[in-house]
Amino acid sequence: MNDTTKPETGKHERTARNFYKAEEEAQFSKSQPHATPQTQDPAYELAFQDRDFLLREELRPVRFQLELLKPEMLLDEAGVGSMLVIYGSARIPPPHSVETALEGADDLPEPERRVVKNLAAKAKYYQEAYNLARLASEKAIVEDGKRQFVVCSGGGPSIMEAANKGAFDAGAESIGLNIVLPHEQAPNSYVTPHLSFQFHYFALRKMHFLLRARAVAVFPGGFGTFDEFFELLTLIQTGKMKPMPILLFGKEFWTRVIDFEALADEGTIGHKDLELFRWCETAEEAWGHIADFYKIER
Repeated sequence: MNDTTKPETGKHERTARNFYKAEEEAQFSKSQPHATPQTQDPAYELAFQDRDFLLREELRPVRFQLELLKPEMLLDEAGVGSMLVIYGSARIPPPHSVETALEGADDLPEPERRVVKNLAAKAKYYQEAYNLARLASEKAIVEDGKRQFVVCSGGGPSIMEAANKGAFDAGAESIGLNIVLPHEQAPNSYVTPHLSFQFHYFALRKMHFLLRARAVAVFPGGFGTFDEFFELLTLIQTGKMKPMPILLFGKEFWTRVIDFEALADEGTIGHKDLELFRWCETAEEAWGHIADFYKIER
């Protein structure tokens, strides 16, 4: 047993802790009445409260660790055991705005009009992302006291918004892993506030997508979706990550932009690697693959 003295009362307590917590020490430092050239210089500031110091180039490894630890600890505290991760475009419109988008495209030059029509044709995937997130959330699966298949998106608009909205409408919490970008990038309004995270490093963000993933649904998307999808395939192909259901929505889109069979025919991947993912068009089909893989109720 150790005796410590509480400075505000002068009384002794029996405690297993020999030192004050960092937050207490920070408060002691803040309450000091002394204002001298020494105490007012940045060098005197506690290192963990010195923002300019934490943002120095040499502190990058520490910032990496912080971005790894903060979401991991808060997800643990929130009882999140595993996630259903949903990747997809930030540009596909929701079904209710398709008509307006097409009307607005009438006066655009042909290339721009074609892009609007192509995106509008993919609005059905907004609905399917919503349906899948709602379906998984309504299952409310709990194992070992932890919530399973908690919906997680990139926290942004379009397909990501649809995922968080599906969970929200099911009365469930969902996760958003946002990223700081040069242009405005705010979380969508359906992400559970205490599960809404912001990242500086893409690498740490991508790691958090997969640390708890038990299934990943990939909808049509751009460079970001391709990056996340191919990294996931690589991790499983090389044995760095255990197999899991990878649900690829939109065969017409994906086979138009990527010739998977040609990759296999060229020998740069194996034909068996094409079995790492399953084609899907509906939420029910996707959940069926997940249920079969894990032997759970459909």
